[in-house]
Amino acid sequence: MKKLLVAIVFLFSFFAQSQIIDVVKWKTKLVQKSNTEFELIMDAQIEFGWHLYALNTPDGGSQPLVFTFKNAGKDYKLMGDTKQGKYQKEYSDVFEVDEYFFTNTAQFKQLIKVTNPNLKEIKVSLEGQTCIDGRCVQEDDNLTFKLPEIQVEEKTMQKVDEKSTPETVVIKENAKIANAVEIDSLEKIVETVLTEEKIDSLNKQEKTNVVQTNKSGKDEKKKDLWTIFILSFLGGLAALLTPCVFPMIPMTVSFFTKQSKNRAQGIKNAIVYGISIIIIYVGLGLIITAIFGIDSLNALSTNVWFNLIFFVILIVFAASFLGAFEIVLPNSLLNKIDRQADRGGIVGIFFMALALAVVSFSCTGPIVGSLLGESARQGGIGPIVGMFGFSSAIALPFMLFALFPGWMNSLPKSGGWLNTVKVSLGFLELAFAFKFLSNADLVLQMHLLEREVFLAIWIAVFGAWALYLLGKLSLPHDSPSTHISVGRLFIGLFVTTFTIYLIPGLWGAPLKILSGYTPPMIYSESPDGVGFKNEVIIADFSKEKEHENVHKGPLGLMAFHDYDEGIAYAKKVNKPILLDFTGHACANCRKMEENVWSDPEILKILKNEIILISLYGDDQRELPKEEVYISKISGNEVTTIGKKWREFQIERYNINSQPYYVILDKEGNDLNKPVGYTPDIEEYKTWLKEGIAKFRK
Repeated sequence: MKKLLVAIVFLFSFFAQSQIIDVVKWKTKLVQKSNTEFELIMDAQIEFGWHLYALNTPDGGSQPLVFTFKNAGKDYKLMGDTKQGKYQKEYSDVFEVDEYFFTNTAQFKQLIKVTNPNLKEIKVSLEGQTCIDGRCVQEDDNLTFKLPEIQVEEKTMQKVDEKSTPETVVIKENAKIANAVEIDSLEKIVETVLTEEKIDSLNKQEKTNVVQTNKSGKDEKKKDLWTIFILSFLGGLAALLTPCVFPMIPMTVSFFTKQSKNRAQGIKNAIVYGISIIIIYVGLGLIITAIFGIDSLNALSTNVWFNLIFFVILIVFAASFLGAFEIVLPNSLLNKIDRQADRGGIVGIFFMALALAVVSFSCTGPIVGSLLGESARQGGIGPIVGMFGFSSAIALPFMLFALFPGWMNSLPKSGGWLNTVKVSLGFLELAFAFKFLSNADLVLQMHLLEREVFLAIWIAVFGAWALYLLGKLSLPHDSPSTHISVGRLFIGLFVTTFTIYLIPGLWGAPLKILSGYTPPMIYSESPDGVGFKNEVIIADFSKEKEHENVHKGPLGLMAFHDYDEGIAYAKKVNKPILLDFTGHACANCRKMEENVWSDPEILKILKNEIILISLYGDDQRELPKEEVYISKISGNEVTTIGKKWREFQIERYNINSQPYYVILDKEGNDLNKPVGYTPDIEEYKTWLKEGIAKFRK
């Protein structure tokens, strides 16, 4: 029985290894908007667990999806950019960037306007990448949209009202519209006369479809909003400990408890006061969202001007916290609010809360500005959620101390420690300001704030903060002191430890706990790190550099990126070949190179005993015109280098996933069974030695 199970497992893994993986099923739909305008709809059904990467997934990570509309600009015009549904966002530890992707389903739409009346069909090619647990497959397909022949008699056309828009054009019943046409043999769509009521109905249905398409991204969005809420709540707690807010807690609570007719009335007034604080700050979040719009906020994270403006704002806020100046609102505004607060009742209490917000602005303003900036980068209702979290933390003590007045006796007295909190927040504002500047630099790819420069700035900022906390540095508003408290000492030691942790990052340490905050390793003066130097590899590579087609591969290894050139060189030096089907955005490929190939014994084999041919299936460079050919598999044109190597892999090994490794002799014949992702070092080493031993027989 045991042998039978082993045989079944073996057969299953054999067929799983050798089959072509078809991860995404595409369906097309054509919707006629007017006589010459059509909407091309492309629906993707994605295998469970796989990720299809979005059109705008950031550079440096997995390969984004790209649609190519054949003859666009000649027979028809593209009206706007291709629209995509809501995607999920997740940080990649391998590529050290955020990645945007779809799961289960995805929908893409492109509006076009036909300019050639004889156009019968529109061809669209797509190219992208799908991955699951680091294993990636190149996604490429060709879609065809059949256009209906529309014959309209000019005399029977209804004139369009001047107020009508292209979407609400009404065509009279005697306008002749062709029957439904088959699209990609998948479904038929019958175009009928569109009235304004039907268009409204279609719009509602379209919104419903978008909601269904985006259902898979809701959980990720909820996580982001919870993160914003928690960070904002912590920001509110920090604001409570500033000199502008902390002294107000006992004063305000005492006012409500002493001025009210009874304790119940005092508690009620304090609760109304707390709720008023929440309303004021949430109202600010609503205003920010209304000004920019939910959709616009989603794009702010990569907007250069947004990041530059917030960099400047945070620098100003940091300078204020550090004691350079005070940020205050006009006294006239405060006086008007005070007069309203004297009215009493719920309205008066609301204006008392507003007065607190205005009076404490010099301390809370920088924190609120930072939180609004970060929550706006997340998009959607982020600013509203952020302000709700912040204001909840501010309001909570006022309500709790009104319910339990005895607790106020346990509050620490105001003193120099409040300024220490304010200055510490200034150092944090200064550090995070450079995160916004880094975002702008990454988008522009100017390489002004590369990883080393960014880390050097953070080391300086956190180092200065550590010196301040340890009493070695004083600022304008600090009180004279001969000693520091134990709590301040512990915090100072923690900040010092964090500063020391940053230092190895200057030489290439990954600093994994800061993933997403520092620029990625690839955005660096020394992407391979400083201090790691294998002189043998570098010397061998430079010696072989006389061969014009050799490239510097992973770990400094000599590599060929063309199959024929690699075969020719292997014949010349009489060595076997490691054929490496890989990709620039292949996560498991990087894991193999960094964790398996880096093993000293394996690295020695790759350097001395074998010729490496690395074929990148996601290479987007165009083939020379004379090398473009028709695929035997799909019947479509192969126009890029990446497609060429993917076709080669499928034709020869009937598999299309990477990484995929084959050991060949110098004639190109397989020496042993190919393998895929093999994280076990000993297993991979045994496989390598087996192939090389067969070559030497």
